[in-house]
Amino acid sequence: MPVEDLLDIKFRLFDGSDLGPFQYSSASTVDMLKQRVVSDWPKGKTIVPKAANEVKLISSGKILENNKTVGQCRMPFGDSAGSVVIMHVVVQPSLAKTKTEKKIDDSPRKIVCSCSIL
Repeated sequence: MPVEDLLDIKFRLFDGSDLGPFQYSSASTVDMLKQRVVSDWPKGKTIVPKAANEVKLISSGKILENNKTVGQCRMPFGDSAGSVVIMHVVVQPSLAKTKTEKKIDDSPRKIVCSCSIL
């Protein structure tokens, strides 16, 4: 694989720490990058993604789509040879998890009205 097909990518986490840099080919998908982030997530962090679908990657202010390749996203990355691209990582726990963690009281409530009629 020619060297120009490789891109160095570093992932910036919520607390300012970094993962990487790692080298990826232009044929690598954004989903592959997300899986790498989840598998290499540092121990001891307060927020931990359980799966790649809980991770969003942002580059140049744009959320990257899973089915896009690094080559297709190259425009926002820039074309500086030898530079390291920094992607920001946002963790969004799945909606089902957040609903189960919060106890929602759906029981009917009795409304008491203290109105006086003159």
